[in-house]
Amino acid sequence: MTNISGSTVLLTGASGGIGHALARALVARGADLVVTGRRADALGRLEKTLGARAVVADLGDRDAVELLVEQAGPVDILVANAALPASGELLDYTTEQIDRSLDVNLRAPLMLSRLLAPRMVAQGRGHLVMIGSISGRTASPATSLYSTAKFGLRGFALALRQDLHGSGVGVSLVQPGFVREAGMFAETGATPPGGIRTVSPEQVAAATVRAIERNRTEVNVAPVELRLGSAIGGLFPAFGAAVQRKAAPDVLLRQITEAQRDKR
Repeated sequence: MTNISGSTVLLTGASGGIGHALARALVARGADLVVTGRRADALGRLEKTLGARAVVADLGDRDAVELLVEQAGPVDILVANAALPASGELLDYTTEQIDRSLDVNLRAPLMLSRLLAPRMVAQGRGHLVMIGSISGRTASPATSLYSTAKFGLRGFALALRQDLHGSGVGVSLVQPGFVREAGMFAETGATPPGGIRTVSPEQVAAATVRAIERNRTEVNVAPVELRLGSAIGGLFPAFGAAVQRKAAPDVLLRQITEAQRDKR
């Protein structure tokens, strides 16, 4: 179990709304916070309001990942929150867009863990948190590329946790459902399919804090109907696919895809 207070925490994807909620929650627990993202203006606001140290980095650039680790300095806790939406059909993506999506959503958190974990193991304490998605538990239409990364991130986190068992370094996976008010889904203006309820950025942040402080393995931040549905879909994918086709009409999928197209 890692104490956030007094620990240096590296938070990726801090430029966006969920990142802001995570930053506020970590600082409230006493973290010495290092924030990173692509938008210098948004990071600058976190510097002023929270006293965080900002490092501008594009995790779609492989060299930038190693440079970020150098610039961040010694880190006790990683919260890997950065992600790209990657919605829509795979056949609509260019090779470059596929590479960028996988680099940001999967390779970057894997490599940051690889680069930061040795020091944590040497000191006998530390924590690695992967912010995944319910899309890493069951597949849904128009998310083949996104689900690839989130399924992979889930497998990576759960296996790495076993590898580091007994080292004093914890690994947690936090998987939100549909998030309102901020984040990639909220920015589309879409309504969740089938009347499924949403969660707030603050709920995601609170779950992340609990995961670190209690060394939780997997925390699913979603209403009970979505947690149950994703569990059933993971066990019975054909049944889950049939339900998804009825719950997510084509017009909703097109709305989300078009709203996120410029983020590829």
